Amino acid sequence: MKILPRLSTLLLAGAMLASPALSAELRIGLADDADVLDPAQSRTFVGRIVYTAMCDKLVDVSPDLKIVPQLATEWAWSADGKELTMKLREGVKFHDETPFNAAAVVATIERNMTLPESRRKSELSSVEKIEAVGDYEVKFTLKAPDVTLLAQLSDRAGMIVSPAAAKELGANFGSKPVCAGPFKFVERVQQDRIVLEKFADYWDKDKVFIDKVTYLPIPDSTVRLANLRSGELDMIERLAATDAASVKSDAALTYADTVSIGYMAMYVNIANGPRADNPFGKDKRLRQAFSLAIDREALSQVVFEGTAMAGNQPYPPTSPWFNKEIPVPTRDVAKAKELMKAAGHETLDIELQHANSPVVTQMMQVIQSMVAEAGFNVSLKATEFATLLSEQSAGNFQLSRSDWSGRIDPDGNLHQFVTCEGGINDSKYCNAEVDKLLNEARASTDDAVRKQKYDAAAKILNDDLPIIYLGHQSWIWAIKKEVTGFVPSPDGMIRLLGVKKG
Repeated sequence: MKILPRLSTLLLAGAMLASPALSAELRIGLADDADVLDPAQSRTFVGRIVYTAMCDKLVDVSPDLKIVPQLATEWAWSADGKELTMKLREGVKFHDETPFNAAAVVATIERNMTLPESRRKSELSSVEKIEAVGDYEVKFTLKAPDVTLLAQLSDRAGMIVSPAAAKELGANFGSKPVCAGPFKFVERVQQDRIVLEKFADYWDKDKVFIDKVTYLPIPDSTVRLANLRSGELDMIERLAATDAASVKSDAALTYADTVSIGYMAMYVNIANGPRADNPFGKDKRLRQAFSLAIDREALSQVVFEGTAMAGNQPYPPTSPWFNKEIPVPTRDVAKAKELMKAAGHETLDIELQHANSPVVTQMMQVIQSMVAEAGFNVSLKATEFATLLSEQSAGNFQLSRSDWSGRIDPDGNLHQFVTCEGGINDSKYCNAEVDKLLNEARASTDDAVRKQKYDAAAKILNDDLPIIYLGHQSWIWAIKKEVTGFVPSPDGMIRLLGVKKG
C-alpha cells in the first residue's frame, strides 16, 4: 500500500498496516523511504537509520562524536600511519547464524572495494589490502596514511555483512540483508514499510527491549505528526521546526533535538551526461549569481523557525574546520545581476528538482522567489526522495536539492562529493588541485596541516560552486511519552539499544 497524500487516507493507511499490538513493537515514521538496503550500495540518510538497528559496524560514534567500539573492541595505528590493526569482538553471530570473525570482515571490506555497484570505493580508496592476522584480528594496510579511515568505518563502509548471504545474493543483497545488529530483516514493501524483529542471539541482547521495529516512510511532516498523535506511530524523525512549540507543549509527547553535523545543499550538474550541457553547468559566474541571490539567514528564520544555521561550506560556521575567510555571503541581488550580465544573460531558465516533503518544498519556493529577482526563472520539480537520488546518479538533472547527514571527520562531508572519482560525485565536478588538496588532507595526522588543505580547497570550491551550500539544520524528534531511553545524537541516527516502550 502506497502512502497517499491526503491526511485522512494516510491515517487510515497506518491503521490498516498495524499488526496485532505488541507490547514492545516500535513504529517509527521516517521522512523518506530508504533506497537499496545494502550497505555497499546505499546512500540515503533514512537507510542509515535502518542500518543502525540492523547492521553493526566495526566502530560507532557516541553522542559526543567520539569513535567507540562496536564489532571491533580495540585498534591501533602503526608508527608510520599506514597500518591499522583491529581486534574483533568474539561470540558474535550474523542473523543467518553464521559466525562473525576476521574472515567476515575481510570479505565485507573487499566486497565494498570491488563490487561494481559499490558506493564505498572512494571511502576506502586509501586501503591497499585488508587481511586476517588472527581469527579475531584484522590489519588494514594503506597506500598512504589516512586518518579518516576510522570515521569511514563508523558508517556504511564498516558495516559487516554475512559473507554467505553476500556471496549468494551478490548485488541483490538488499532484497534480504543479513547483518549482525540487534534487529534482523523481516520484510520490505517499497514506499510502505520496512519491518525488523529482535535478533535473539545478538551479542548485546540485554540492552534490547523492543521485539519488533516497523519503519514507515511518510514524507509529509504534518501527516507524520498526526500519525504520532493518533497512536499509529511511536516516534518520528525530522519533526518540522514549525511544529516544535506544539510538541513541547503536548503532555503526551517528548521533544528531542540536536544540531546536525551535516548540511543542506543544491548540486549542479557540471559534467554528468547530456543535461550538463547548459549555461548554468558551464559558467561558474551564473552559479555565483544564483548563490548571491539567496538570503540564507532568511531561509533559517522563515522555513526553520530559526532552528537552522545559515551556511556556505560543508561544515557549519561553529565547526573548527570552517574557513572563516569565506564567511556566509549576505544577499546581493545587484552583484548577482552584474554576474549574470557578464555571463551574457539577463534571464536564465533552470529546472530545480527536490524531494516532495513540505519543508523542502517550502524552502525551494522561497529560493525560487529570491533568485527570480536576479533573473533566474526556476521551475520546481518535486519527486520522491529515492527517485531524486537515482536521477542525480544518472545525471538526469540540472540543479538538485539534497541533504547530507554529515560525518564526524570533515573528509566525510567533502571528499566523495567533489573529487574526480568520488563515489557520490553526482555533479561529475573534477578539479585536479581539489583532488590533490583533499587527498593530502587525508594523509596528514596534523590537524593544522589538514585545516590548511581544507581551507585551500574551500576557496576553489567556493569559486567553482559545483555544490551550493545553504545551511545546517537541527535534527528534531517527537516521541510518545511511553517510549523512553532514546538519546539524540548529532549524526541523526536512532539508536535503539536501551530504548523501552511502556
